[in-house]
Amino acid sequence: MATESPRQLARRVKRNLFFMLVALTTIGFFGLIGPFLLTCFWGAVLAIIFFGVYRKLRVWLHGRDGLAAGITTLIVVLFFLVPLALLTLALVEQAIAVYNDIEAGAFNTEVIFDFVDENLPRVAAALSDFGVSTTDLRANFNAAVGQAGQYAANWALAFGGGLLNTLIQFTLVIYLLYFFLVDGWKIERALVHTIPMGDNRERTLFKRFALVARATLKGTLIVAFVQGAIGGVMFAFLGIPAALLWGVAMMLLALLPVGGSAIIWVPAAIIMFIQGNITAGIIIVVVGSLIIGLVDNLLRPLLVGRDTQMPDYLVLISTLGGIAMFGLSGFVIGPTVAALFITVWEMMGRDYGGQRAVIEDSPNQAAAKAPVDETPPEASVVLDPPRR
Repeated sequence: MATESPRQLARRVKRNLFFMLVALTTIGFFGLIGPFLLTCFWGAVLAIIFFGVYRKLRVWLHGRDGLAAGITTLIVVLFFLVPLALLTLALVEQAIAVYNDIEAGAFNTEVIFDFVDENLPRVAAALSDFGVSTTDLRANFNAAVGQAGQYAANWALAFGGGLLNTLIQFTLVIYLLYFFLVDGWKIERALVHTIPMGDNRERTLFKRFALVARATLKGTLIVAFVQGAIGGVMFAFLGIPAALLWGVAMMLLALLPVGGSAIIWVPAAIIMFIQGNITAGIIIVVVGSLIIGLVDNLLRPLLVGRDTQMPDYLVLISTLGGIAMFGLSGFVIGPTVAALFITVWEMMGRDYGGQRAVIEDSPNQAAAKAPVDETPPEASVVLDPPRR
């Protein structure tokens, strides 16, 4: 074994110390901005989604980057964040109203148990054979309803109290969106040239991230919005109280790849049948199973599964895992991480798997067989550099 010369040893020590410094400063930086990582993530995702609008405006404005980015950012604020804020305020108001009605006894929360006692005595007797009585079920259900109502009221009050923090987060997202639109291609190119993994791999990862984030956000939100809108309009047409609240609830539940809005409209149909409102129950079942279900079965695979190029089961578990770890933002983060996981392993299998290492007899042959990166260094996969 050859002994290192003092110069080689000194060079290796300097290199190792430098990489240690890079690692420590990187960890410290991400620890510093840790509370705002999700904010940065959403700013980057919005920049990817609306970069096409920015690019068209930039051409129309003859290359004025700042003005084009400012108009794009204003479009996002006016057409997305302002309606979302108004919808959220209306939702908070209805949540508090529903809680007050439950507390005042305006809703009969025991209608299902009354129906079982009056019309299905055999079911009640069968339950008692297993040591379960409808009285105990009533008590437990009322306790659960009370806790759910209290939770909704607390959430509404907490949202009102944390409105300033939410506003700050939204403002920071918009601020980052503006600069990501202007300088995003520079950031991407710098990362591609700096990260020592091979430019071709880095471009592939950036492209995969952009593709999955765009498909998941746009596809899932479109499906959820359509389902929630149909459900809310249906509830309002049938005269069900707090139709906006239930429509938003269906929209949020539609973000889940399984269950979805049916968690709301199926119990609503059962309650309508129990109360003797057969027509309303039939309408809910028909609209829910045919129209809302058809939207989910047709649009979700078309908008999400096809573009992400992932099997449905992986989209499901990654979405659920992302929501469990990151909250509502997880419906985008989860599938994105899963797609990057698949891409990295595909790269490893292509570059190092199988009999590749056995076939390569020499470093020269390995270099000859390595894939050639034909992408120009100036090109950007996600955000194209400006063309003067």
